[in-house]
Amino acid sequence: MATNFYFSQKVQSEQLLYEDIVIESLQMYGQDVYYLPREIVNEDRVFGDDVPSRFGSAYKLEMYIENIEGFDGEGDLFTKFGVQIRDQASFVVARKRWKQTVKRYDNNITEPRPREGDLIYLPLSNSLFEIMHVEHEQPFYQLSNLPTFKLRCELFEYNDEDMDTGVTNIDDLEKDYAYTYSLLLDSAGTGSDFFTVGENVSMDIGDGVTMSGEVSEWLDLTRILNLTHVGADDGKFHTFVSGQLITGKNGSIRVGSISEVNQISQDEQNDDFESISDGFLDFSESNPFGDPND
Repeated sequence: MATNFYFSQKVQSEQLLYEDIVIESLQMYGQDVYYLPREIVNEDRVFGDDVPSRFGSAYKLEMYIENIEGFDGEGDLFTKFGVQIRDQASFVVARKRWKQTVKRYDNNITEPRPREGDLIYLPLSNSLFEIMHVEHEQPFYQLSNLPTFKLRCELFEYNDEDMDTGVTNIDDLEKDYAYTYSLLLDSAGTGSDFFTVGENVSMDIGDGVTMSGEVSEWLDLTRILNLTHVGADDGKFHTFVSGQLITGKNGSIRVGSISEVNQISQDEQNDDFESISDGFLDFSESNPFGDPND
């Protein structure tokens, strides 16, 4: 026997009412977050990865955090490599609001739903989460429609991605943790705005190879130019060369000296372990980790 045609769960007015109630609930009990779409810069088609990812925009909208007693996951782990934070969270966003805010007609986003690999910035805890899975069928067709997306996320680990979202707390990640080339210039140029943060500069290092990078900081008084996301146009590893000219939109200045700054290394603990071990390990022995008589 077929279903009773006098009753239907596909009444559009009821579906729209249900959707509006969901949106209102999320706006009442949710949090304002920023949605950051991931931009593919140079995809590795063999391994299916995009190492130099870029996040060039951020969209503010409301999401509900399902975690009510703290973040899920393994939490704070104390390992031999240091402290690792493995927080997880589940965010619920209304489909209609995501389409209105992110997938707008004037945005270059063609995906019909949030994507794995995109980021969510939660100002409440000043945390960035990476979307690992998008559940699009919960709750399951209560009125024969699906009003929400559930985003299962893990705490994001920064790995030299390009952050140009316009949100200061997010973009500061690049300044604080990106691998940086620090160039001491021979001349301060024509003023403090000779280089501007975000512009691309280049250097001809010879043999037809050009190095380029993004300006992350320009200190006119000390003549120090900091560059991130550095690379050569031949796809091979090269470094900048002292004595050569670095060229920006306002002209060229000669480079006096070059140094490299790895901000992530500041959190490494191998030097601490080495200093502590000097108190009980004797490396003059043939087997410092075993029996003293060996």
